[in-house]
Amino acid sequence: MQTSEDQGPLTVTDGEDGPEALFTNAYRAYSGPVRGYLAARGVDDPDAVTNDVFLTLYSRMTPPEGSAVPAFRGGLAGAKSLAFTIAHGRAVDHHRHRARTPFLVPHEQETDPRRAPGTPEETVLAGQGAQELLDHLPEDHREVLLLRIVADLSIEQTAAIMERSQGAVKQLQRRALKDLKAHVSSRKSMP
Repeated sequence: MQTSEDQGPLTVTDGEDGPEALFTNAYRAYSGPVRGYLAARGVDDPDAVTNDVFLTLYSRMTPPEGSAVPAFRGGLAGAKSLAFTIAHGRAVDHHRHRARTPFLVPHEQETDPRRAPGTPEETVLAGQGAQELLDHLPEDHREVLLLRIVADLSIEQTAAIMERSQGAVKQLQRRALKDLKAHVSSRKSMP
């Protein structure tokens, strides 16, 4: 199965210390947001998928063996865009796979004796009820808000990941925010 992140070779233009230093900086800067994005998309094991995303990113950033030409271009901004493109592809693959597998019994946290602190992204989303608000939105509205706000991607990067035009992304974002506002207003008016 081919996913949306298989876009062919790219190349390193900035990152004076080479692709390894660029990868380290990208991992430090974006591993948390990528994990938060995957968790918000409903991926069952966002930690494992985040690791997979960065392994794929690293393999795309390092030159092929025996090649003098680097395999990645775009610096830290390009790494961010590529990481979220890969994460998006992994989330899509996860949901396709889930649709073909039998129903699993959900995890019941209150009966689980194991306790681990949540990530900062989960804490913020849970503390403000943001995840509930996002769950109310249609899939494409939720996706555009996650990419634009949680991942902090530009209109252009979001359009490339979602495989839509920039105008369509702007329209989706406008509609998503309008739906969100209407939902919040209706919740406030309830007793």
